[in-house]
Parts: sequence; structure tokens; C-alpha cells
Amino acid sequence: MESVLTMKDNIEVLEEAFRQHALGNVKMPVRPTITLEESGGFIGYMPAYVGGGTNALGVKVVSAFRDNPTKYGLPLIQGVVLLHDAKNGTLLAIMEGAYITAMRTGAASGVATKYMARKGAEKVGIFGAGVQAETQLLAVKEVRDISTVYVFDTAPQKANSFQKKMSEVLNVKIFVVNSPKEVVENSDVIITATTATKPVFNGEWLRPGCHINGIGSHHGPGIRELDGTTVKRSLVVADSKEACLKEAGDLVDPITEGLISQDHIHAELGEIVIGKKKGRLKEDDITLFKSVGLALEDVSTALKVFEHAKKRGIGKTITI
Repeated sequence: MESVLTMKDNIEVLEEAFRQHALGNVKMPVRPTITLEESGGFIGYMPAYVGGGTNALGVKVVSAFRDNPTKYGLPLIQGVVLLHDAKNGTLLAIMEGAYITAMRTGAASGVATKYMARKGAEKVGIFGAGVQAETQLLAVKEVRDISTVYVFDTAPQKANSFQKKMSEVLNVKIFVVNSPKEVVENSDVIITATTATKPVFNGEWLRPGCHINGIGSHHGPGIRELDGTTVKRSLVVADSKEACLKEAGDLVDPITEGLISQDHIHAELGEIVIGKKKGRLKEDDITLFKSVGLALEDVSTALKVFEHAKKRGIGKTITI
């Protein structure tokens, strides 16, 4: 998959998928989820069909277990995608899902940043230095001319590894900083890609005109990366309003606390893509894209991988 899927391709694929979502050509139930408090685990089942000429049909099963890296030597996020033929339901492919999850999550933020961040945005701040942070940065770099990156992680060694790797990949200056405030006060685009259960920075620190991609902790009320001040100050765009109101503590908690109402969610990303609503109303708006991850992203990405793999003759044919 790494050999056939570029971030540029993935952003284009998801821009079209979100367009079809806004046009009513997507069938996508809100994912049923199971949370396992005793093991810090979460698993979700994510089916979708993207029509309108895309014809991507499939389901992803994805899990995130907090203790996997430290206790079991396993990735935090694991998953598998089943891709089906939209004409007859035949199973076309079984794909490892963690890579698709990381790429499509980055690509969704790439689409959001394209439409919501200021044109001259060039400094990026990142909370979290895992795989998701890498693909987030790859995506933002595709749509804005990024010169400088500030990264903060509660595990400094992870931030140092991220700095070394991504500096070489993107040829940009990356600084490991010692405090959340340094990230926020220096950045035009802020990315939160953590497993935090409490807000990672103070919303009072945000500069006018910055853009935020909130893509981390989102497994229900009480789990959040962003404080109420951040959300209240922001023009909020959701990947899916319905899904965010079910899963995104970043939005659900401020609503429950009475800081905002559901109407504070300005738009869904697809509405921005088709031009129904604007992603930024004023130059000094603080804009926030809240992503919980949608099955339309997975099946559209999987179809692109499948098409490229067939052309290049890679992968294995199996009989079940």
C-alpha cells in the first residue's frame, strides 16, 4: 500500500468523497462502537458506500487499545478493510487497515486545511508525535507552503524521533518544544493527534486567524483534546455532524456544559467542498476541523489502493 498510495492522491480521493457526501450520494450508518474501559480499548465497525461515480463499497474494523505499545508491543491502532464490488457484492480485497487509517485521516485534514486555513499559513504546530502526526504533516504540506514545524509530545524521545524522520522526508525545519504554549503561540496551523483524555492546551493562547485540525481522542463524552474555550472561539466544521455529536468529546462536552449549542457547528466538510458554506468567514477567524473519522474515507482510499495495485500487479490472490 505504501508503494501505491501517495498523500496527494489520497487528498484528491477524499475531496471527491466529501463532495459526494454533501450531494447525498453516500450511504454510511454511524459506526457501532464498543468501548472496553478495563483495557482502555475501543473498536468500531465502519461500513460505507460512496456513489456518484466513485462506487466504493466496503467496511473497516478498527481498534485503538491504549496499552498496546507499552504492554504488548503492538500498535495503538489496528484495523482491517474489506473492499467489495459495488456491482455484485463480491469481496475484492482484504487490506491492512492501520496504514489506510493513518493516511486517510491525514488526507481529510489536508482537505480541511485547503479550504479553511489562511492562504499564507506556513508554521505548523503538532501535539503528539506518532504515526498519525506524520501523515497529518504530510497532508498539510501538500496544501500549504510549510516552512517551520513545532512538535510537542509528553514523551520527548518520540518528539525527537519525529523531528529526525520528518525533517528528512519533507525538508522543513522542525523544532521540538518544551511546552504546549510554545506550540500554540507560534503556529498558523495546529494539529492535535494525541490519545489525551484532557485538553492539551489553553484556548486563550490561540492567535487570531489560526486553523486547528482536531483528530485525536474522540471515543465519547469525557475524552477530549480541546478545551471549551478553543471550541467556543472557533468556527467549527465537522467531518460529520451526526458522528461528532455521538463520539467527539471535544464538542459534546462543551454542549453538555452549556458553553455552546449544537448550532455552533458551522458546517460539515462536504458542505465546504461543494461551496454551500465557507470554511473561513474572516481572515482573523479561528477555524476548527473536528474529525472522528468516517467510513467513506476508508472505502474510497481502499478502492484507490486496489486500482493502483491491480495496474502494477502487486498483492496476493487468495481463495476463501
